[in-house]
Amino acid sequence: MYFINGQWQDTLPVNDRAVQFGDGCFTTACITDGSVRFLEDHLRRLRQGCETLMIGPLDWQLLADEMKQLAAAEKKAVLKVIISRGAGGRGYSAANCTQPTRILSVSPYPDFYLRWREQGVTLALSPVRLGLNPTLAGIKHLNRLEQVLVRTHLEQTDAHEALVLDSEGSLVECCAANLFWRKGSNVYTPRIDRAGVNGTMRQRIISLLEGSPWQLQQIIEAPETLADADEIIICNALMPVIPVNQAEAWHYTSRELYHFLAPLCE
Repeated sequence: MYFINGQWQDTLPVNDRAVQFGDGCFTTACITDGSVRFLEDHLRRLRQGCETLMIGPLDWQLLADEMKQLAAAEKKAVLKVIISRGAGGRGYSAANCTQPTRILSVSPYPDFYLRWREQGVTLALSPVRLGLNPTLAGIKHLNRLEQVLVRTHLEQTDAHEALVLDSEGSLVECCAANLFWRKGSNVYTPRIDRAGVNGTMRQRIISLLEGSPWQLQQIIEAPETLADADEIIICNALMPVIPVNQAEAWHYTSRELYHFLAPLCE
């Protein structure tokens, strides 16, 4: 069952624009001890997505209350929140869409993240590349076919996550995580102004690195830059930070950046 516009139900109108066009955005948050972890970060992400997509108006206090309500009974779980533009006509015009749809759901926390944090993960280069789209870059909109294809190819390998490039061959992210790597005291992460998702944990890590001993740069680089990296980490709101043992043929044993960030991201 889903909590849709304040009611528990498992149906959605077929003319909802989430179904027709993937017209909406979403966020996925971690519930810990009855609370939504970094609630304001997730609300900010949804607001930014709705502003970019020109979806509205939305009662943000009502949505925050609903998120808290669903989290209250959970010890450790996943909360997914989808905002659709709402029901509309057959065509692309959104002129008659005046009431966005709120879709909330709770699911079990993926326990394999605990194992990944302890053991580290392997990344494999994905053959699927992300198209460049500065208008939509950064937001977590509902059009995720690229990630579906990335995951489909990833499941044909032994790797845990994918290294994903844009159509020009530059590093962007993983399938469901953002990417950071370290060379000495310098930390790098791909720019997300042309493709990719500006994850809530990515944003938090960038803030944590400001004023820290580490020097952060957001760059455009080919995957070969990882060959001489000292360390790689991946992150998302659920992981929240995981060390990488291997990316393609390159191996990593350092955990300095991971040990700095992990306790600050819980």
